[in-house]
Amino acid sequence: MFFNRVGGRKAGRIAITALAFASIVALAGCSAAASNPAGAKTVLKVYGWKGGGTELANVAQVNQAFEKANPSIQVEFQYIRSDPTYTQRVQPELLAGNSADVVMTDGSKVDTWGKAGYLADLSSESWTENVLPAAKPFITAQSKVYAEPMELIGISLYANNTLLKKAGIDQVPTTWADFNADLQKVKQAGITPISLPNKNGWTGEAALGAIAASLVYQKNKNWDANFVAGKANFSDWSSSLAQLMSLHDSGYVNFKDELGVDEWSTGLSDFTAGKSAFYFQGAWNQTAIAQANVNDSFIPWPANSGSKPTANLFAGTMWSINAKTKVKSAAQKYLQFWADSKNAAPYLTSENAIAPFAGAKSPSTPATSSFVAAVESGNYRILPSNTWLKAANETTMQQRMQALWLGQITQQQFLAEMNNLR
Repeated sequence: MFFNRVGGRKAGRIAITALAFASIVALAGCSAAASNPAGAKTVLKVYGWKGGGTELANVAQVNQAFEKANPSIQVEFQYIRSDPTYTQRVQPELLAGNSADVVMTDGSKVDTWGKAGYLADLSSESWTENVLPAAKPFITAQSKVYAEPMELIGISLYANNTLLKKAGIDQVPTTWADFNADLQKVKQAGITPISLPNKNGWTGEAALGAIAASLVYQKNKNWDANFVAGKANFSDWSSSLAQLMSLHDSGYVNFKDELGVDEWSTGLSDFTAGKSAFYFQGAWNQTAIAQANVNDSFIPWPANSGSKPTANLFAGTMWSINAKTKVKSAAQKYLQFWADSKNAAPYLTSENAIAPFAGAKSPSTPATSSFVAAVESGNYRILPSNTWLKAANETTMQQRMQALWLGQITQQQFLAEMNNLR
């Protein structure tokens, strides 16, 4: 609050009168501020690549609930498009010390920004004790916790139950034999068996990982650590790759055609339009599929001969605190609020995600129930986006998978090249 002080060589009476007037103005101003709670609020600036655009994800709903529970804090949320836009905007700000108080991160950013000193150490926060053990490596760098996990999210297989029923199939497959038989039945019924849109290379690489979740990781849950240590190699993935490639060889999908279909736009609209019986994508699309009135199921990829395929998960979005924030207490309260699965429920439900905290309830619908049940039984694997499958290596894997689909390299060459990712 500012006002001009009366100065100069004036009579004492004038000075006293002016001072009295100024005091009245000051008191009036303070009274107005006191009567307006907004004037006393702590402003908490938050950045995220979900919560705006086409990815609303109910972030605003959670923020409103937080403000209601913490009336002295006002959240100023800003949506920034996902990478590369997000990193290009936020990283220079973090370096300059003028970024948001809370920033959305992921496993890769936790590693790079945490080590660079941009993120606050959260190791002493109470919620860290409840993070699922399998998720802890993704929020940690140099033995310090730099992020709070918001979700674990499935990347797996969708089935159009209406189309399956037309082909005489009453339930979704749980084994490779059943899956292969179902693909044959829908093909004979004149229905496109499966769509694997792969213009950007993501689907091919991700589908291989979903298959390996059962064929590789059920045998060796420590495969990722063993690979990084040089104690395992991609020859272990040969049966997983052969299964993926067999979809093309059996005429269930045309890989070259799929390389022309965008996995982030056209692929989804084609599936919601009923153009294929099966489709591979992330659980975050379940909301859009349900809104399109598609009777679907989101299930673990049925890769093996047993009836319990492994659910394939990705360590998704996270919250981190700017190491240079001036409102750390408010930022800590924000993360603590999100750590309660009841508070985070609108976000988890929108994303159809798995709660990353022990004992927390994950949202489940008839469409996602079998996938959620697999995770809750402990039968899941999280993609190693913080070790050998970091962004640059993932891009390499995607590009070489596209080359394989074009027939430019063999399966053996692909597997041999992947050994260089360690």
